[in-house]
Amino acid sequence: MNNSFFAFSSRTKYIYRWALMRNTERESLAEHTLEVASLAHALAVIGNKRFGKSYNAERAAVLALYHDTPEIITGDMPTPVKYNSDEMRKEFQKIEDNACNRLLDMLPDDLKEEYSPMFFKKDEDEDLWKLVKAADKLSALIKCIEERKAGNTEFKMAEKSTLQNINKLGCEECSVFLEEFIPAYELTLDQL
Repeated sequence: MNNSFFAFSSRTKYIYRWALMRNTERESLAEHTLEVASLAHALAVIGNKRFGKSYNAERAAVLALYHDTPEIITGDMPTPVKYNSDEMRKEFQKIEDNACNRLLDMLPDDLKEEYSPMFFKKDEDEDLWKLVKAADKLSALIKCIEERKAGNTEFKMAEKSTLQNINKLGCEECSVFLEEFIPAYELTLDQL
């Protein structure tokens, strides 16, 4: 046992997303993770305040902190590859599961139980994982908006399809975020 989980996890700053796209600004997995955690927390708070839900907003944020950690091992698999077919998705799920087990093996035995739900979804967290997925999509949309604002047309189709995918989620919290908060991402610093 080498207890390297946290040192290994910190390497998210070296993994870059959107590998198949020309980026005006590279986005590390660490940056993405922070944004997704913030967004998942916000969606949970919106659900609690606006829709009478009883989400644990802090837990949603923590789940989001680890949602892409296996990519330190697998890399950021581009969506067109990952979802090319059901067979490809199933095989990639096996690879992700192996990466999750490898990460958990970097923890002392007495801590594994606490971290396992961050990598292997538990039924009691099902609603929170849906918020994390929605937050992940919102983060992608924000990246697309930022790239478009920088004059990069490479993300035009990605922005359109990401927005469609968000709408397909049927997440009322996302609808509120899209309506009330996404427009501010179109503003300049002086306008904020």
